[in-house]
Amino acid sequence: MAAADAARPGAAPGAGQPHTQRMNPATAARDIAGITGRNLRRLVRTPQLLVFTAVQPAMMLLLFRYALGGAIRIPGMKYVDFVVPAIFLEAVLVGFMATSIGLAQDIGGGIVDRFRSLPMARSAVLAGRTLADLCRSIFSLALMVGLGVLVGFRFHANWLSALAGLGIALVFGYAFCWIYATLGLLTRDPETAQVAGILPFFILVFASTAFVPVQTMPGWLQWFARNQPVSHTIDLMRALFHGGPVVHSLWLTLLWSLGIFLAFFLASIRLYRHLSA
Repeated sequence: MAAADAARPGAAPGAGQPHTQRMNPATAARDIAGITGRNLRRLVRTPQLLVFTAVQPAMMLLLFRYALGGAIRIPGMKYVDFVVPAIFLEAVLVGFMATSIGLAQDIGGGIVDRFRSLPMARSAVLAGRTLADLCRSIFSLALMVGLGVLVGFRFHANWLSALAGLGIALVFGYAFCWIYATLGLLTRDPETAQVAGILPFFILVFASTAFVPVQTMPGWLQWFARNQPVSHTIDLMRALFHGGPVVHSLWLTLLWSLGIFLAFFLASIRLYRHLSA
């Protein structure tokens, strides 16, 4: 049955009673593609969501470029080249905030119960949501690259390194979005999910090397800022964009991304499995 049929009343008798039929990889991939397409169609029908997703990182970019950038000195680098990679990652993470809100809306609206009553892969609803939001984040990232170039940012390495840096932002962002998925399944309320999703974002982004060097922070904060995953990811992006050693930051970023993905993917699957009818 097509995924879109599940959204129609009466399409799924016995909603809330999940099927336990085992799925082969091809069937699971088809289910995931169906749910992803459903979410992308909803996104296309509300283009204002795409626009407003990019507003916050755009405002942050302009704020740090023109209002605060003149007061911050980075040895050996223009501040615009220092801060814009952080804005790229922020744009990706903000795009993925919709994961928690969208899941909470679907749970509250009964859509998830209808999907769970169908003979489909257990991971399809979650993977379809996160993959659709990955497309949203790619759109936001592309906008920020264009805006960054307009305000003076430049890639100083070759284009392959630049693409690798953008890819790293998406890899880490996709891993991080499973934190949002877990929060959406825990809260089951869009407003609560939105508030809950802001907390890990602000802690990890603002207590990192995103906007200022770690040496300028209080001593008690430096260890955390130096060793947390957002700092490793941004440091790797800067190295790829401007030239510099990447091996250490690459391994740390990939390990953090894999660890976050596995931990919160499994947590999300467990929460989804135990949703009440």
